[in-house]
Amino acid sequence: MSQSLRSRVAKVIAASAHNLLDRWEDANPVAMLEQATRELEQVSSDVRTELGVTVANRHLTQQQHVRLNQEHAALAEAIGTAIAAARDDLAKSALARQLDIEAQLPVLEGSLVQLGGDEKELSAFLEALMGKRREMQRAIQEFEASRLQARTANAPSAAKSVHTQSRVQAAEEAFDRTLTRQTGVAGLARGATLAQATHLKELGDIVRDSKINERLAALKAAQQENP
Repeated sequence: MSQSLRSRVAKVIAASAHNLLDRWEDANPVAMLEQATRELEQVSSDVRTELGVTVANRHLTQQQHVRLNQEHAALAEAIGTAIAAARDDLAKSALARQLDIEAQLPVLEGSLVQLGGDEKELSAFLEALMGKRREMQRAIQEFEASRLQARTANAPSAAKSVHTQSRVQAAEEAFDRTLTRQTGVAGLARGATLAQATHLKELGDIVRDSKINERLAALKAAQQENP
């Protein structure tokens, strides 16, 4: 995995979604959201691509390692046959090939170790980025809920013009479309869709809670084994 990609992942993970949202009050919220989510999705896409390449390379390397081991074993049998037939020339040729294979196997084994480590690292990074995405979505939901509450508390009086109200509505709809496109959670500012987003969050929490419970059970079991 390249150092530049590691740095990009670390930068995205280190960023605070709440700090970003704090600046939305003084900036264009749609532009801020687009910029942050675009960077996260691009890094995630690059990690997925590199993970796919790493998995494919590990598979090919494993295949080559198996093939060379099989050839080495077959040559050993052939060498025995050649010696029994007093064909030292054939035995020497097979032995030379065995030496070539033996020189390649440690390189392939080292590559498998490296690729296996890269695969684990990339998988962990991808999981961390997905966690960051969930964190950003939760922050957006909290921000939208507070914005909705503020609008309710400061509802415009009947004296406000229809033109002003339509401009506000258009801005909100544009913001909601951006949220839908960039986060995959539709219309977070709407009450009905807030409920849908809550249900999706609950579903994700169930999965995470299951992992937490499994880890807790494992820790308890370890303590019982080593009181």
